[in-house]
Amino acid sequence: MQNLGLGSLIIRLVVGVIFFVHGLKKFQDGIGNSVVFFEGNGLPGMLAYPVSIIELVGGILIFLGIGTKIIAATFSVIMVGAMVSVNIQNGFTGGFEFTLALFAMSLYLVLSRNRFLAVDSFFMNKEQESKNL
Repeated sequence: MQNLGLGSLIIRLVVGVIFFVHGLKKFQDGIGNSVVFFEGNGLPGMLAYPVSIIELVGGILIFLGIGTKIIAATFSVIMVGAMVSVNIQNGFTGGFEFTLALFAMSLYLVLSRNRFLAVDSFFMNKEQESKNL
């Protein structure tokens, strides 16, 4: 069972870092460039703001193990949107394979019950202890 926990931790940390870096890059390069990119792919440019914030803040939260299921579900939706609107037209290799991998890892975090070394598990244990009193 420990290996499952370690595997889940690795996936959570990698997903967190990747999304954080992608969100950070959108702000460092100028959020206006992301707006133009979104519009150039037929999406409303204003979507660049919430997507960038979700990637940046959500990456940190998932890395720490805070609200993992909610953030991972949101990441999954973003990845489906990215695949359908941008990546799928480029085929699998050089197209949507990376987005698909991030989608699969995010979906795993939604479905997994593992909270190994997650901040949420600390709070869950405290809640369970108080219910048992």
